[in-house]
Amino acid sequence: MADKQTIFIVEDEQNILKLVSLHLKKANFDIKEFSKAEDFLNSMREQLPSAVILDLMLPDADGLEICKYLKNSSEYRDIPVIILTAKSEETDRIVGLELGADDYISKPFSPRELVARVKTVLRRYQYPAKNNDTETIGKIMTINTNRHEVIVKGETINLTTTEFNILKILLSKKGWVFTRENLLTQLWQGEKAVIDRTIDVHVKNLRKKLGEAGKFIVNVRGIGYKIEE
Repeated sequence: MADKQTIFIVEDEQNILKLVSLHLKKANFDIKEFSKAEDFLNSMREQLPSAVILDLMLPDADGLEICKYLKNSSEYRDIPVIILTAKSEETDRIVGLELGADDYISKPFSPRELVARVKTVLRRYQYPAKNNDTETIGKIMTINTNRHEVIVKGETINLTTTEFNILKILLSKKGWVFTRENLLTQLWQGEKAVIDRTIDVHVKNLRKKLGEAGKFIVNVRGIGYKIEE
């Protein structure tokens, strides 16, 4: 039998912490619970989880700053982060995605949605490479799907898995316009709760990281995105 995947939950509201933990345990995940950021970060140094569920409102730290730290760390950036937000915190939700969070769950949430989002994010991190080739775009950017590597003008670009997968999908048919709905379907298995705006945030962040090479990702107004040299 395969080893269980471990999820770290960082949430200071005990009723929510226990609820999240309960339903993920029922879905056959191992769980570690944290009500303080300090305890969570100390545990990260001892064990790397399969994913992190992170509340943005913690008593001893700013959840957005923790998300930023994880996604900027060479050791932790490939660990998926799902942020927990209240429905009224749209700005924080968008900022979290811009900082590299892989998804969000709005409170109050349904147990089925919670488990589905966690499983979807974990599947995304196992997204298979279609080929072993290194591809060059516009003479300044190279992409190796097996090594999860993007190089622009000799500099390695650190992308989140979601950002890399968006780039890989667009590259699978250069010049082809992928609608937001199509990208959502491939990345999130068509999960209806994920909104189009999520794609736009990830693409904005991807373009920014690619610098000059970001121009190759073209926004086709009202439709979606394509790669154009």
